[in-house]
Amino acid sequence: MFSFSPGSNVPHDTHDDLPQTVVPLLVVFEPLVCSLYADSRAADWGLTLTSFAGALNRSAGKRFNFASSWPAGVQDYLRSLCVQDLALVSACMEGSEAAWEYFVREYRAYLRAAAGAITKGSRSGADAQELADSLFAELYGLTDGKRGERSLFRYYHGRSTLKTWLRTVLAQRYIDRLRESRRWESLDSGDGEEPKPLPQHNVSIPSLDPHREKYAARFAVALEAALDGLNSADRRRLELYYARQMTLAEIGRCLGEHESSVSRHLDQCRRELRALVEEHLHRPPSLSNAEIVLCFQYAAEDAPIDFRNLFPQKKSGRPGASRKESS
Repeated sequence: MFSFSPGSNVPHDTHDDLPQTVVPLLVVFEPLVCSLYADSRAADWGLTLTSFAGALNRSAGKRFNFASSWPAGVQDYLRSLCVQDLALVSACMEGSEAAWEYFVREYRAYLRAAAGAITKGSRSGADAQELADSLFAELYGLTDGKRGERSLFRYYHGRSTLKTWLRTVLAQRYIDRLRESRRWESLDSGDGEEPKPLPQHNVSIPSLDPHREKYAARFAVALEAALDGLNSADRRRLELYYARQMTLAEIGRCLGEHESSVSRHLDQCRRELRALVEEHLHRPPSLSNAEIVLCFQYAAEDAPIDFRNLFPQKKSGRPGASRKESS
């Protein structure tokens, strides 16, 4: 379907952000890329296979450090991506009206609800609906009222769901506004005059959060405390699944449960663990809802939790086993 030789005329979008010596994914892993394309609903949005492969290239190129060839883990990485969300975003960036109509219809209400949760209890007078709706201009790539090539979507690489990514961007925007307002409070007049208006910015590039490491560290502490708050049975399930990387069937045999029961209990345990982490982060010095969102996202992006370091290792475990079932 797609041949390659040095100097062949490969579409430019398959080379974005790649060293010139790296062969495009559509060439190296054509069957896998075609399979992901079929699963992604990309054709519904009029997104071509070449454009979809270009999105995969950009995502993998962002994730891996390499000089001249794709690393061994790239295929597993591609399979882990949220390809339907990535295809939708890519189609939106290419100006597909069908994709944009779907995005607005399916995500506007979610963005407003997420903004409401993030700004809940805010003393800054933040308008949740305005916060959510203002994000659409940045996603659409509007600059000075004109459609541009600066869509915020270009920072989405499919590693998390689109909803998770959008919620994180909303949290970043909200915290940026709070920090900006605090910086300008010192300019308020002390003699009864009206405060100077805050400057208005159309920011199209996510800011680099100087508190990123602090949030990731707070999450790690909260996670350890939350694990201590679980009952022994749930801690055992997490240890077997994450630290020893046993399969659901193996855990079931170990605990005398059917693997479907193991899966259900793990889901319940993960929900409880998240609630305990959020509860811990709300304790003094308390973080806001927006900051808690960033804690989860930064921890996932910067320092994925290695559960092997959170549970004691025992000889009866299976450290070499590979986990096949997905959580």
